[in-house]
Amino acid sequence: MTAVVPAAHRAAQERPRVLDAGEPERAARLEEALGDPFDPANPHGHQALLRADDAREVPEATEALLARAGLAAEFVPHDLGGRLTDLEQLARVLRPLFRRDLALGYGFGITSLFAASAVWTAGDPRQQRTLADVLLGGGRVSIVHREVAHANAILRNELTAVRTPDGGFLLNGRKDAVINAARTDTFVAYARTSPEDGPGSHSVLLLGPEPPRSGEVRRLARAETPGMRGAHFSGLELADVPVPDSALVGEVGDGVSLALRSFQISHCLIPGTVLAGVDSVLRQAVRAATENRPDGRPARRGQRALAGVFADLLACDAMAVTGLRALSLVPQDAYLLAAAVKYTMPDLLREDLEELATVLGARGYDRGPLYGGFQKLGRDLPVAGLGHSGTAVCQAVLVPQLSTLARTTWFRSDEPPAELFRPGAPLPAFDHRRLAHFGMEDLLTATLIAAADRLDAQRSHGPLHDTLASIARMFVDELRILRARCVALSASGSTAFDPQACALADRYALVLAAAACLGVWEGQAGGDSFLARPAWAVLALSRIGRRLGAPVPETPPEVDQEVLAEVLQRCREGRSLDLYATQLAG
Repeated sequence: MTAVVPAAHRAAQERPRVLDAGEPERAARLEEALGDPFDPANPHGHQALLRADDAREVPEATEALLARAGLAAEFVPHDLGGRLTDLEQLARVLRPLFRRDLALGYGFGITSLFAASAVWTAGDPRQQRTLADVLLGGGRVSIVHREVAHANAILRNELTAVRTPDGGFLLNGRKDAVINAARTDTFVAYARTSPEDGPGSHSVLLLGPEPPRSGEVRRLARAETPGMRGAHFSGLELADVPVPDSALVGEVGDGVSLALRSFQISHCLIPGTVLAGVDSVLRQAVRAATENRPDGRPARRGQRALAGVFADLLACDAMAVTGLRALSLVPQDAYLLAAAVKYTMPDLLREDLEELATVLGARGYDRGPLYGGFQKLGRDLPVAGLGHSGTAVCQAVLVPQLSTLARTTWFRSDEPPAELFRPGAPLPAFDHRRLAHFGMEDLLTATLIAAADRLDAQRSHGPLHDTLASIARMFVDELRILRARCVALSASGSTAFDPQACALADRYALVLAAAACLGVWEGQAGGDSFLARPAWAVLALSRIGRRLGAPVPETPPEVDQEVLAEVLQRCREGRSLDLYATQLAG
């Protein structure tokens, strides 16, 4: 392993204007620097990124641009010289990148944050300084996951660490697919330190950036993943590699606990960034549906799909942003919400891609800059979400708690702070150390119940308010049914993969998605913006309700038309199709 010289850290400190810029400005600068994604001559556009993907190569010109922009500083806490103060802000800064290429977003560095999070959470000052210098110096940090049963190549196999007489550890083992293993000398490894399974089975060790004094670190063949083909996954094997006791992050046996705490970040940040890729595909579908139409409006058969997917994107964003804000506002109670975000959103986004395929038609097979991103995103999304194994991890968090939630929390909890549902509103500084994995507060069902009550009291405000009130009450009824069914589950936690319990977890997570939509809609109250009006919330909640098979009231025809008008206007004006409606480069 080779030591990393933190020259870029010094350079970053010489650019206080960039470091001190507010998040919207940083996101706008990155959007402008990346340029129009549909311009075939743009070296950072869809055409160039598709060529790199076809060749399974890193888009070097774009990585160089991101390095010059100091993007890695976004993953380093502010008190260590970086820009990380707020996870919602981080997601917004990263969306211009993920809107163009998920593999680039992962490969350039977001996985460095996921690796470093255990150190930001429980590392000592020396360990934190080491990783900050690596990242601010232009390097990467790679994460070596522990093994998860029935997982894909990313999570198969693991490292073992055995205590040595000098108090350190001797590492052995291999992983089949570690992102950026061939591009870094710094690893955060979840290694087995106990032969027994359980909460104390693994520990976290910081390896590098200095080379080990003996043993061998072998980079194995590159793993060719079906998606995110431009990202570098390769095998990693350690043979008798000694590490000192100072490499231990936290205490021996803290690995599972640290994973449960720090992975809450990825559970919210992954959905909160990859939805920007679906934003791009929806934009392509709007282009396809309105091309050569004199009135600029899609044919009737495409109108419902475009409006519906747009409503889904807003619903997904409401859930992701609520989760990201919870990690700053109420970190002691964000554990279940974070798991629900990651559990629900990949399926919703995947269904949306299938719906958009019907609008794109033959253009979905196009390999050019205008439509070529559709097939690529379809390949990338499962890899970005770790497929079914990522779902299983979140399922294992939610299912064992359902019985307890039903008995002690639902219909009894107080509402969370209103700031939870106000995207872009100021937040307290995010502190990794406050993350917990034992909170049993359900942040959103109390919001659902209270919002339904408030809507019932406003039924004279118009027909759309009446419809929204009826739909909100339907979700409260669903929660009551869930409570009755979950009370009957075993409280022992042995039901984690029982089919009935898993089906109840599916329904519960969708109820939370509906609650997040209502919370965000109420958070816009008093304004005259599109988000302050009820149409998008009516459509979003109606679609969630139909996924539940619930008796959803018929939505007035003007709902689809108002939501469709908004998506068409945003596309004409070049604004993002999320909660923020920010200006795009193309």
